[in-house]
Amino acid sequence: MSHKTKFKIQRALGIELPGLGKPGALEKRNYPPGQHGASRKGKPSEFALQLREKQKVMFHYGLREEQLRRFVREARRGSNSGNWIEQLLSLLERRLDNVVFRLGFARSIAAARQLVAHGHVLLNGRAVNIGSIVVRVGDFVRLTEYAAGNMTEPARTNPRLDLPSYLQFATPDTNTHGRVLSMPGSHHVPFELNTKQVAEYYAQRGV
Repeated sequence: MSHKTKFKIQRALGIELPGLGKPGALEKRNYPPGQHGASRKGKPSEFALQLREKQKVMFHYGLREEQLRRFVREARRGSNSGNWIEQLLSLLERRLDNVVFRLGFARSIAAARQLVAHGHVLLNGRAVNIGSIVVRVGDFVRLTEYAAGNMTEPARTNPRLDLPSYLQFATPDTNTHGRVLSMPGSHHVPFELNTKQVAEYYAQRGV
């Protein structure tokens, strides 16, 4: 996905999504794309509001619709309290590609997914190549020596996001070896999200 496409998506949704990488999509043109984007008026329908919130989740985490639906179904099965939307966001935050991104090892979730796919990420000391793996509390995630040596200095010293509270670096003097400290929740999602509308979107479609 090109930078231009990523910017168009974020402008259409009216929000910057950190998972897409390079910031600044709304700095100059904070209105929907298109010739008349700046002058569009009218109150959006309830469906449009629900769709927008769902698309935020889908585009930030880099998922296709069917992939997101599978996570929704898994969250419904795994939720004991009935608050499956919290379970959903916990699952998405614990995807390995997202954890690699949130640890600051890559500038976007897509870049993190590439690191995993090329075997440059170790999970509990073993190389894995599937970015959709859901990590567990206590798991260790680190870069291979090759990937750590080739990580750009800005990624080390100026990550896209601050380290969330559910992750920590294994030792204070390294930023290429992290651990899952606790279960994440909706409050760890790094953009404004109306979780109720996401839940309503899928509830109305029988997912």
